[in-house]
This record gives sequence, structure tokens and C-alpha cells, in this order.
Amino acid sequence: MSKVLVIAEHNGNHLNPSTARCLSCAAQLQAGPADVLVLGHGAEAVAREAAEVAGAGRVLLADQPAFAQPLAAMLAPAVAELARGYTHVLAPSTTFGKDLLPRVAALLGVPQVSEVMSVEGPRKFRRPTYAGNAIITVEVPDDLPVVATVRNASFKAAGKAAAVPVEAWTPTATAPTHTRYVELRSGGGDRPDLQTARAVISGGRGVGSAENFAVLYRLADRLGAAVGASRAAVDAGFVPNELQVGQTGKIIAPEVYFAFGISGAIQHLTGIKDAGTIVAVNKDGDAPIFEVADIGLVGDLFQVIPEIERRLG
Repeated sequence: MSKVLVIAEHNGNHLNPSTARCLSCAAQLQAGPADVLVLGHGAEAVAREAAEVAGAGRVLLADQPAFAQPLAAMLAPAVAELARGYTHVLAPSTTFGKDLLPRVAALLGVPQVSEVMSVEGPRKFRRPTYAGNAIITVEVPDDLPVVATVRNASFKAAGKAAAVPVEAWTPTATAPTHTRYVELRSGGGDRPDLQTARAVISGGRGVGSAENFAVLYRLADRLGAAVGASRAAVDAGFVPNELQVGQTGKIIAPEVYFAFGISGAIQHLTGIKDAGTIVAVNKDGDAPIFEVADIGLVGDLFQVIPEIERRLG
């Protein structure tokens, strides 16, 4: 019988939607609900939010000052301690999960399964490799716990359900002293999280400059969308690297993805394969992005975007 622990991702105030996607994955691993671990400081509201996600059996809240910031070096010893009582430990394949779970796996002395995209059995999974151009099946031996990150793009978020109990849990593992939080710098503002947003407005080299990205930010705010970028735009200094979409950036699966001034290099397409609808606007009619776009328009984005805004009213 599988016993699954899901590590919740949150910002201290709200649960990240990626946690609900992990619970959907967990539901395929066992007949009963999974436990959810919330690590934080003053994160009672997050725990209550997690308690209302379908698939959660109970929520364990580890509330300590050392957990105020999501530092993997601080969180991993506590997760590894609790994990020893479970057959599976899951976290979202976001920056948070990719940072945390390798440390947890190392502390447990087991391999990690990355980017789970489908469950073939309690210990058998399918995951992408070679930038998503090949899918492989991996199997974890029976005598080892499964430590895995869950690909957001591959699982629908679990819905809401009646609240389950929230229990306090105090780890005995000692937090390391060699790591401390200094500051967080982010250029994303208050827009939706790029990896869980329903709509994404993305720009490439064709946007031309950091100043010109203001046009995309304005449209994103009108649509309630997140903002992304190609690697070319990031390398040119137009936007910070946390907005990068693609093989070396974020893998996303929005309902609609707008690509403005993006040529469509294979590394970028890797990050948007699971998007519901891809809309591309580019002056070059031969740009590779048009080969994958559901809707394509050959035109100047600085003329197209104002027209879209005009029609939005």
C-alpha cells in the first residue's frame, strides 16, 4: 500500500496551484488520500488552504522561523526526516521542487525521479528526456522510497473538497547554519505565476528592448495573464531570467500562449508543447513558430497589440 507525502509550495500567504497538481498525481498512486506537508513560519492560512484541496487526507504544519523562506538547505533535513515514514515523496517540478527534492533524495540516499508526466504503476513513471523529444519509462526498486518531482503541465489541478484536519508537526532534525536568507529580487510583479497561469503573454528578440516590453506587460494586465520570454530576450537583457520559457527556462502549459516576436527555436518550443492554444505574431512569415502555432499572424507586434487592446474595449 502506497503512502504519499506531498510537499506544499507557497509564498507564505497562499498555496501555489502546483500543489493541487501534485495531489492529482498522488491520487493515481494510492487508493486513499495523501498527506500534505506545509513548511513555513506564520503559514496557518496556507495550511487551511491546503486542507481544502481534494486528495489531501491531512495537513502537517511545520511552523518554525527557520522555514520563513523556502531555502532548500533549511527545509530538506525536515522533509527527509518525515519522508522516512512514506513510500512516496512528491513536490512540484518548479524552481521550488527542483531545488528541494534533490537534497531530500541525497539525504535519504536514493535516486530522484524528475518531471513525472504520467503514472504507469506505483513505482513506474514516464518522464521526458532530450528536451522533451523522447519519453522514457523509469522504475524505482521496491526497497527504495520514491522521491519525485511532478510536471505541472501533465496533471490537472485537484479541485476543492471538505477541509481535512491540520496538525502541528515539529521536526527534530537540526537546521544547518551555513545558509542564510539575504534577499529576493523579482521582476515578475503581481501578475500570475508563470508556471501555473491560464494565459501567458511572451516576447522574444523581436520586441526590441526592455522598454518595449511595457507593451506586453500592459496587455498581460488587461488579460490577467503572466508574462514570459524567450531565451534570446533574456540574454539581451530585456527581462529577468525568471521569465524565461523553454528548455533552460520554465516548462508551462497555459490554456493560451501568445508569442510576440518569437522565432520559435526548438529550445523554446520545448517549454510550450503542452499549451492549449498557441497564438503567434511575427513579421517573418517563415519563422518556425508558425509551424506549431494554432493561430498565426504575420505582422508587426507593435501594430497588432494596440489593435487587440482596442477590440478588448
